Amino acid sequence: MMQMNNINLTEVGRRENDFQQPILVNYRSQTLKEMPARFIFECAQKLEMKPLTSATAAILYHRFFRELDDTEYDPYMIACSCLYLAGKIKDDKVRKRDVINVAHNTINRGAPPLEPCDEYWSMWDTIVQAELFIARVLKFDMTIVHPHKYMLHYMKSLQDQFGAQDWQAMPVARAAASFLQDFHHSPKILDYKPAHTAVCCLALAFQVYGVPVPLMDEMDETTRWYNIFCPELTREQHWEIMENIMDVYDMETIISEN
Repeated sequence: MMQMNNINLTEVGRRENDFQQPILVNYRSQTLKEMPARFIFECAQKLEMKPLTSATAAILYHRFFRELDDTEYDPYMIACSCLYLAGKIKDDKVRKRDVINVAHNTINRGAPPLEPCDEYWSMWDTIVQAELFIARVLKFDMTIVHPHKYMLHYMKSLQDQFGAQDWQAMPVARAAASFLQDFHHSPKILDYKPAHTAVCCLALAFQVYGVPVPLMDEMDETTRWYNIFCPELTREQHWEIMENIMDVYDMETIISEN
């Protein structure tokens, strides 16, 4: 049986709660490659963008830098453009002025809003140019199949098995949704089918809170509950995805210690 690198699942649950209240970091002093994705979610929260919009921005960002060397382009300006572009794609539009000011304040903690000046117009032009460049690099394919829709479907089926009252009383749904959103900090989210990612976020939530899935006793030893939703998902890949989700929280610990 594969082990999850001896990671304490209770600790993962605690880290998941901490992740929803992120530590204010100095992006100027951080050199970790994961920082711009974290920057996307911090800015999206300040801009009051919908979770699916911020997830879209993160996917665009990861796809862009999977195609190109991340040392040749300013990752934070690409992140700003991905936020603005995601707003258009998901019809959750924000003004460029707001993106510029939120981004500037997030990188320069405590700075006042930028008035129209050389720096302001430089950021404006960069966002506009980068938006088209991102689209070209992605071959104008902005289609993103999110795991969220699969998760909602799986949650509905699981709610029917547990019963609505018991399901709503458990923290599993909230935790799974948090795991899914937080996994967008990692480019590894691109490596897996959306349906597999969704069911593994649910599986990790069940593991963390020690909740057994109904009817498991009626299944044979070779079948796992998640195979009802994803028959082709192997046990090895199931553990691999969950480990990668948990790695996101390890990175947050590293960031907080720097």
